[in-house]
Order: sequence, then C-alpha cells, then structure tokens
Amino acid sequence: MVTFKDFRNNVKPNWCPGCGDFSVQAAIQRAAANVGIQPHDLAVISGIGCSGRISGYIHSYGFHGIHGRALPIAQGLKMANKDLHVIASGGDGDGFAIGIGHTIHSIRRNIDMTYVVMDNQIYGLTKGQTSPRSAEGFKTKSTPGGAIEPSLKPLELALTSGATFVAQGFSSDIKELTAIIEAGINHKGFAFINVFSPCVTYNKVNTYDWFKENLTKLSNVEGYDHTNREEAMRVVMENEGLVTGIIYQNENAPSYQEQVPGYAPTPLVDQNLKMSEKEFNTLLQDFM
Repeated sequence: MVTFKDFRNNVKPNWCPGCGDFSVQAAIQRAAANVGIQPHDLAVISGIGCSGRISGYIHSYGFHGIHGRALPIAQGLKMANKDLHVIASGGDGDGFAIGIGHTIHSIRRNIDMTYVVMDNQIYGLTKGQTSPRSAEGFKTKSTPGGAIEPSLKPLELALTSGATFVAQGFSSDIKELTAIIEAGINHKGFAFINVFSPCVTYNKVNTYDWFKENLTKLSNVEGYDHTNREEAMRVVMENEGLVTGIIYQNENAPSYQEQVPGYAPTPLVDQNLKMSEKEFNTLLQDFM
C-alpha cells in the first residue's frame, strides 16, 4: 500500500522557513497516496519561481520547465501518456503573468490533469516585486508608491474561461488542501486549484494570520451548491475571492482526450520496451 512517504526523496527543499509551499508539497504527496497512485505513475511539471522547485522535491517523474510554460509541457505529456497522473504547478507570476495565455487555454481545453497554483501575491524568488495578484496599493520594491493596478481575480477568470473544476485552498489548512487536491486528481478533466501560500519573507500583508481572519470556508456556507456555476460566481464575488473549498465542478463535461478522434488508448511509447546497455549507449551518442 502506497503512503505519502513513498513520494519523499532525499532532496531537501530550500524554501524559506515558514513558506507555504512546504504544505502544498505535503498535500500533493498525501493526496497522491490517498488516491493510490504509485510514484512511477505520477509526473509533476513546474515552472520558474520559488514554487517551480517543487518538481525536484517529490519522488515521481518531474520536469522543471521555463517561466510560464509548465502547462504546455504537462498537457503534451498527458496527451502522450494518458496513464500518467499529471500535476502542473507554479506561482501566481508563473500562471497569471507570462503564462496567463496558457492558463486560459488549458482551462477551456479541459485536458484531464491538475494545475496547482501557489499564490503568494508577490514575486518571491526575485526578491519581492509586485505580481498580478498583488492588491491595489501594495508597496514593493517595484511599486514603492503602491500598486495602481487592481489585483487579477483567478477564480473569476477560471469560471468565465469554462473551467470544469475550480477550487481554492490555504496552505495552513493541510487537511482541507489535501482533500481538494485529491478531488482534483480524481476529476475527469482540467482541475484548477489556487492555493494561498504565504511568502513569509517579502509579503508582510497577506500573512497566515491575515488569511485566517479573512477566509471563508465554503463547507461552512449553508446550502452551497458547487455544481451551480452562477452560484459559484456570486459567492466568489461577494467574498472578494477569499474562499476555500471546491468552488465549482462539472462532472458531465467530456475531457479533451475523449473528444479527439482516433486518440491512442495506450501510451505513445511502449513503457515495457527493453533496451540493452549497448543500445542505450549508442542512442545516447546521438545526443552528445
């Protein structure tokens, strides 16, 4: 029986102590184990930024891509091998700035995979500049007088782009976050999961305490129906996006793969193909 320990490797994360990304990593590992995925059946694809390092910290297949390009790589991988469970990950800069075009088209395409965004409302790796998720008036090195642009709204963006699964978690609530990611993995289609993952070094506004005071759990909203897209949008807007839980899910929409004529029912590459050491070395020479 697989456990979350099977997804550990010997690489020690070098995130700042207290970074919310530690909990996101743990939640992905726990969710994968709860679903019953074996490490060799999971691929984690990441972009650039603090969050981009996560693909090297999980014992599974991994690919550290370039800024904003985790989703094209992840989609190609899933199309080539439908038997793999594919999780793409990145930060709010990765997904909502340079990569926002890929985010929107991935959502509407509805390929069967999961996308986890670690949203800390700032550029952390480059030492604390305003991101698309920084609030209006937010002061950083790049906006010393305060940001004049309004914050991008990822949940509203996902809902209007036709997402079939939209959820949001908080890294401090690992139990709920694990359950959300587990549901995203099980969803047959593109699962968009935004996670409030505080940057303890550069963001002194959107802290753990701030989120605890301002977040609303949808599980505490009486009668909330996450299958009703209009209700989902209304509740998100009324709470200014500060909600956690499964916001919307459409289990009846076909995935992209189900609609592609002649889509291969098996991986494009035979995973059981045996190659001798001599054959491997000969092949390797072609790339040296």
